[in-house]
Amino acid sequence: MEIAIIGTGYVGLVSGACFAEMGATVSCIDIDRRKIERLCRGEVPIYEPGLQEIIERNVAAGRLRFSTSLEECISQVQVIFAAVGTPPDEDGSADLSQVMAVAREVGRLIERYTLFVIKSTVPVGTAARAEQAIREELERRGVDVEFDVASNPEFLKEGAAVKDFMSPDRVVVGVKSERARKLLSKLYRPFLINNFRVLFMDIPSAEMTKYAANAMLATRISFMNDVANLCERVGADVNMVRKGIGADTRIGKKFLYPGCGYGGSCFPKDVRALIRTAEQSGYRMRVLEAVERVNEQQKGVLFEKLSRHYGGDLRALTVTIWGLAFKPETDDVREAPALRLIEQLAEAGCRIKVYDPVAMEECRRRVGDKVIYCKDMYEAAIDSDALMMLTEWKEFRLPSFAVLARTMRQRVVFDGRNIYEREELEEYGFTYYKIG
Repeated sequence: MEIAIIGTGYVGLVSGACFAEMGATVSCIDIDRRKIERLCRGEVPIYEPGLQEIIERNVAAGRLRFSTSLEECISQVQVIFAAVGTPPDEDGSADLSQVMAVAREVGRLIERYTLFVIKSTVPVGTAARAEQAIREELERRGVDVEFDVASNPEFLKEGAAVKDFMSPDRVVVGVKSERARKLLSKLYRPFLINNFRVLFMDIPSAEMTKYAANAMLATRISFMNDVANLCERVGADVNMVRKGIGADTRIGKKFLYPGCGYGGSCFPKDVRALIRTAEQSGYRMRVLEAVERVNEQQKGVLFEKLSRHYGGDLRALTVTIWGLAFKPETDDVREAPALRLIEQLAEAGCRIKVYDPVAMEECRRRVGDKVIYCKDMYEAAIDSDALMMLTEWKEFRLPSFAVLARTMRQRVVFDGRNIYEREELEEYGFTYYKIG
């Protein structure tokens, strides 16, 4: 099967590479000529475990190609995926201009039956708008070409996206016709050969499913952060509480880990977009409004702890940050708690030293020379008055506290992900703060 994927960002690139890995012939299209040139040279613009190898293998096999022109492959492809960005507008709603631009281009180019699939995260009703845009372009051309529009939201976790795509726990597909259903069943069958689980539904339900899923996960995180903050005030241990409620099979253990707030390209954007969708429909998502408020407050928790520890005067302090990405196994720093913390520390007059295994360049691109970039985790801690761990990379999990005790100026650790044991740090003379 020959397909085209418009957009070579995170979702488009992973999707294209994985479809090619399963035998499809894939054309990845992007209007960013520099990005396409880099991909053609074998340079992958994002960090995602396993992605580089899959791209190299399938480019060499001739199943994966990169181009700036949909027109070049339009006569061969049966399915066109839109995987372009839907960034938030100022009011929090999703900006659909790129999705609609792709739909109109499809309408200007198709000559035979084509299935247009929206993989971008979009509000309910977007597929209907895209269908109308394609129809309008066909009418302008004076031609009658059959086509279908479908919704196929992605559920990829950054840092595990290749695994998620190759072995999905479910594939959600919204369709209106049996023809579209059969085509997408054929495309996804190789991924689900042992447990064929495509959840077919109407298109509005598929569009809503993506937002509802991310909103639920964000809700669990903010709930546990709220509980953690209360635990500190009443003398309970949130780690014990988490284990206690997670043992309830109705609740489960996932996404119940307290921390210094969620970030990334999905949860913040999708929570806001769902709140805005509700407002446009005359309804308020009060729970999600609270989820967003709690998360924004949580990103300042470590700074508040630092300020209390030093009596509010942070001038001339040297503070070390371990972890800049919003989560491990990615270089994505979008809305990462580290960015908020850096701003707060800089405003307070602190000297800031940072280290992250892969996100240093992304951080440099966003904050410039506000911080000192270090070559490893121990260099970052030299002469530091406080160590703040924000991203639970594996290499941060078993540090040498003996080395840190010798090299830090003040033995104070702020654990933003609750991965250390208080007793161990206290043995080396550290003052230890965690979440909850």
